[in-house]
Amino acid sequence: MIMIRSKHFLFTVLLVSFSMLVSAQKINGVSLVASRDSITSLHVNSVIDVNANYVALMPFGFIKELSSPEIRFNSKRQWFGEREQGIRQYAKELQNKGIKFMIKPQIWVWRGQFTGHISMDSETQWNILEDSYSSFILMYAAIAQETNAALFCIGTELEKFVISRPAYWNGLIQEIKKVYKGKLTYAANWDEFKRVPFWNELDCIGIDAYFPLTDKKTPTVEEFEAGWRTHKIEIQKIQNKFNKPILFTEYGYRSIDFTGKEPWDSKRITGSINLLAQKNGLQAIHNQFWKEDWFLGGFIWKWFHKHTEVGGENNNRFTPQNKPAEVLLRSLYKQTP
Repeated sequence: MIMIRSKHFLFTVLLVSFSMLVSAQKINGVSLVASRDSITSLHVNSVIDVNANYVALMPFGFIKELSSPEIRFNSKRQWFGEREQGIRQYAKELQNKGIKFMIKPQIWVWRGQFTGHISMDSETQWNILEDSYSSFILMYAAIAQETNAALFCIGTELEKFVISRPAYWNGLIQEIKKVYKGKLTYAANWDEFKRVPFWNELDCIGIDAYFPLTDKKTPTVEEFEAGWRTHKIEIQKIQNKFNKPILFTEYGYRSIDFTGKEPWDSKRITGSINLLAQKNGLQAIHNQFWKEDWFLGGFIWKWFHKHTEVGGENNNRFTPQNKPAEVLLRSLYKQTP
């Protein structure tokens, strides 16, 4: 018997195994915004045109307050793309065009409060939340299995819920595995990923990569990359600790001044448009990560199905569509098949 002592070799074997099962390519993904409408093959063409090979589909559940335990989901009052019917229809259109997808259920708190702060006031309330979340997530895990989703994300930016209820989450993961036989991840916020207790139970470490990088108004590519150095070291520490590949479940920058300072900030701001800063941020993140063998790829935030009606050079939101950032993204995704 040959004894394998190299941790690097063991990780390489694990990474190759994951890549063979999920994709032989980097995940060059887009986060498809749920719409009121169904999509058609024409809407998928913009995904293909930017050389993306994966899409994140995002059904939503809603809660009233950060301390409210009831999640409302799959309601006819929701937009088509936010509920079961829409996820199935979107998945079919993507499959018809050969695009793989991740199903990534998300919670929206009324008034847009941060989901990482969801926390209950009593054991009774925690139990209600857990039952409600299990119903929500297991329904979409079953749909992920039925639609042959390549990846399933068990949660998005739920730090207080995760840290406060570790036994629940370990049990939930086992229940998900009974329903869905594909690969699993969790989308940790950029300042949460080091504290997630269940990475060993998943197939890859998911990070919503809105790391603060620079306080410059229009950072150069080099300044963005300098801002990544410390964060990249911390990411690699977690990757080495768990021997799991890294996936950016979300990444991207607004086309706005100071976009690298607090990249998570989505407040509506008028009168500040900076197309170059957005473009430089995308170039830097690809320079830093897409070449690494322990990095699976990522899903840019965000992409709308009606391509000709969104984005543009007067738009300072996250989408790269119809901006110089889209031209760059098309090139970057083509370079890393």
